[in-house]
Amino acid sequence: MKSSLFIVFAIGIMALASCSGKKPEGDSQFFTLTKTELQNKIKGAWAAQTIGVTYGGPTEFKYLKRMIPDSVEIVWTDTTLNHWMTRVPGLYDDVYMDLTFVEVMDREGINAPATCHAKAYAEAGYWLWHANQQGRYNVLNGMAPPESGHWMNNPHADDIDFQIEADFAGIMSPGMPNTALEICDRVGHIMNYGDGYYGGVLVAGMYTFAFIESDIPTIVSMGLSLVPTESTFYQCIADVIKWHKEYPTDWKKNWELTEAKWGEDIGCPDGAFEDFNIDAKLNSAYVVLGLLYGEGDFTKTLEISTRAGQDSDCNPATAAAILGTVYGYDAIPEFWKQGLSGIENMDFKFTSTSLNEAYEISYKHALQLIAENGGEVTENEVKIKLQSPVAAPLEQSFPGYQLNTEQDINQKIGLKDAQTKTFEFEGVGVVLNGRARHVDFDSAYALETPEQTLGDYVLLVDFKIDGELKKQMKLPLNFITRAHELFFQYELPPGKHTLELTVTNPNEKVYLDLQKIFTYTKTAE
Repeated sequence: MKSSLFIVFAIGIMALASCSGKKPEGDSQFFTLTKTELQNKIKGAWAAQTIGVTYGGPTEFKYLKRMIPDSVEIVWTDTTLNHWMTRVPGLYDDVYMDLTFVEVMDREGINAPATCHAKAYAEAGYWLWHANQQGRYNVLNGMAPPESGHWMNNPHADDIDFQIEADFAGIMSPGMPNTALEICDRVGHIMNYGDGYYGGVLVAGMYTFAFIESDIPTIVSMGLSLVPTESTFYQCIADVIKWHKEYPTDWKKNWELTEAKWGEDIGCPDGAFEDFNIDAKLNSAYVVLGLLYGEGDFTKTLEISTRAGQDSDCNPATAAAILGTVYGYDAIPEFWKQGLSGIENMDFKFTSTSLNEAYEISYKHALQLIAENGGEVTENEVKIKLQSPVAAPLEQSFPGYQLNTEQDINQKIGLKDAQTKTFEFEGVGVVLNGRARHVDFDSAYALETPEQTLGDYVLLVDFKIDGELKKQMKLPLNFITRAHELFFQYELPPGKHTLELTVTNPNEKVYLDLQKIFTYTKTAE
């Protein structure tokens, strides 16, 4: 951390603002905010999220299983926001994914069903990865939510995806955690399940309480109350809270304990046997780490949630936005708002919505939800009917699963080669990763022209296990519509198996790039 920042902001944001709403005297069921206060908090949420993702952008996934050293300077100037918004707009998946769902609700109503949200995000033109990309593939190929996000259909079900996209659900549901949870259920199961879903539930829940509560530990614990205690996600975040009480001034000690206990990824094949970890519970732990040890100070919160590493842009985006909600737009330190006014009218890439428009749309949605859920909207204030949080049902991905083996394949099939390959493996689950590629235009993201990529050509591959056809995978060359993995299958009988794949429509310009096979075993119940 740069000591100069802490000198500048030694007073801390807590001295600048407080939660100014109030419970009406004699009526503990309601919480009152002026409309100006509500607008200010909503603006603070969106603005701080944008600031946070921008601040952490340069270090995203560059520090794996290690903290970003204090000696590494992360620069923030009056041109930083404009630079990233105009030159690296893909950084803002935290925001434009949220806005996809916001735009659906603005167009089709706040009760738009999951199928409307799924269609909008599946047909959007932006790149996706992990749970989002497999969810998109599932939807485009006829699988509706919640099956599209279920771990049996999505190896990335526990990944961070919905955690970074759930902000809108909390921002539009001030003081109403159960309302936010219902929105999370509709949207979050498009791409996630279990711990991956709970990452979004925690985030949305913390937002709802940030409108009516200023104590950060209370906001964290109340947000966590929406997550079932039996889940591994809950247990991980509960550990971070416990260790904060034991080591209240040493976030790095807490980080070390969290990494030792929760730092291994099981589901995501990209993180299997690797330092890379995009698992929701670990990255949510880093959000909570920043919030608890940041003690309400905007700078400290940003620094800690960023320097915890891994997804170091998404995590400070969430942590900063929770503070932005608590204190409001006006109380975000001017140091961090420098350059903000210059980008507030820019539409985020892949959307038709700017920050200024997001402020207004979420405010409109919040007023509607307040009125629909027993509250009252008057000319100058809102009276929010408070909700006692009800935990989501228990979901657990990969129950009892353990990583077994990793086998490098590094083979290419297709063209005029034999079209069938067979592999032996042992376990209850198997994942084969790789991609369909064009022989002449082999870039990672397949950004070639349609003529170069054979238009909409899709390689068709039959996959059998022990002689039984399990599925035919449609493998497009287009990076946007691809499946994240070539094949996966879980809940197999324990023991040895044969995986056989057959390319049914070979093309001399296309080949199948086989990379690795991962297998899983299962603990005895």
